[in-house]
Amino acid sequence: MSPTRTTPFKIAVSDDSLNQLKAKLDLATFPDELDDVDWDYGTPLKDVRRLVDRWRNGYDWREHEAKLNAELPQFTRDIEVEGHGTLNVHYVHQESSNEKAIPLFFIEVRKILPLLTRGSEGPNFHVVAVGLPGFGFSEAPKKKGFSVPQHAEVGHKLMLSLGYNEYVTQGGDWGTLITRHIASEYGGKACKAWHTNIPIGSPPHPVYQPLSYLRYALTPYKPHEKAGLERSAMFALKGYGYFAIQSTRPQTLGYGLADSPIALLAWIYEKLVAWTDDYPWEDDEVLTWVSIYLFSRPGPTASTRIYYEAVQKQHFGDNPLPKLPTGFSYFPQDIVRNPISWTLGARHVVYQKEHDKGGHFAAHERPDDLVGDLREMFGKKGPCFGVVPGKDGY
Repeated sequence: MSPTRTTPFKIAVSDDSLNQLKAKLDLATFPDELDDVDWDYGTPLKDVRRLVDRWRNGYDWREHEAKLNAELPQFTRDIEVEGHGTLNVHYVHQESSNEKAIPLFFIEVRKILPLLTRGSEGPNFHVVAVGLPGFGFSEAPKKKGFSVPQHAEVGHKLMLSLGYNEYVTQGGDWGTLITRHIASEYGGKACKAWHTNIPIGSPPHPVYQPLSYLRYALTPYKPHEKAGLERSAMFALKGYGYFAIQSTRPQTLGYGLADSPIALLAWIYEKLVAWTDDYPWEDDEVLTWVSIYLFSRPGPTASTRIYYEAVQKQHFGDNPLPKLPTGFSYFPQDIVRNPISWTLGARHVVYQKEHDKGGHFAAHERPDDLVGDLREMFGKKGPCFGVVPGKDGY
């Protein structure tokens, strides 16, 4: 891939956008609510009122914008995607001071960046975290069909353009599917190993996995594995509505998310609470998260379309694991929590670790745990030590 120009980037939301937000909050219309329903019907009115009041009267976007710019070394770069032209992609790139550090393509990065790039307790990493096209400050695709393989192509080409011809990956949420595809499509020559905190497996099959099936049949599930299966079943029953609409009619939903900051707040806040493990969300923390969606380069509607594209292209299927060293971290309150026994003995799964706390956003909720797993997996005593030739991690 021919090199393209890197442009330093700072978040700079316009005053007009901030004034428009305040005007809309001042004109807020709230729905009614039944008595004593708590979270059963969705985001509670009392929480939304509290957050809106803070957004209107106390929250200072400029303060948080400055903190983001100070903490994250940000850049943009044009990436050509087959069939979709050139997209201007926003990313964070921080090299470790250790020249032997391992190049790591990552998805969620703010809390975890300083932990990955320095420290004496194991390997350090050169970190590249991409803003997926359609999210944050990356340009959105303009044509149909921009699904998981195209996001993987962006990530892979970004790593090559930065001089990382060999690298490893980590991802959660959409990053799980994207880094999995990177491992499948670009594994071996460029991508050397991958790790995810959302290990999705299928129950062992009596014909295709007879030994695993026998072990599964003879060994009762442990209490935490039963709890994980129950949580997965409950999510499928009561937590899947957002997925259904975003994967079928994202544009219809998009009018509400783009026009109403309160609709966007309620839509996102529900997931932040429901998908985490009693994480103590601070109001300003929530409002910064939501504001990034609101002030994103293409607007919040663009971020919903990946669901439609992935379902249309059937990129949620139970594909075989990539033939590449694979690491899994299990957090008990994730939205899908399969038993570790489903992947025990899988040929390419070289690292698995179960944690007793944490949910879907592990890099935000439990950054120390996630970094510890990566250091175990890629450290001197780990199964992936030396997978990037010439990089010993110390």
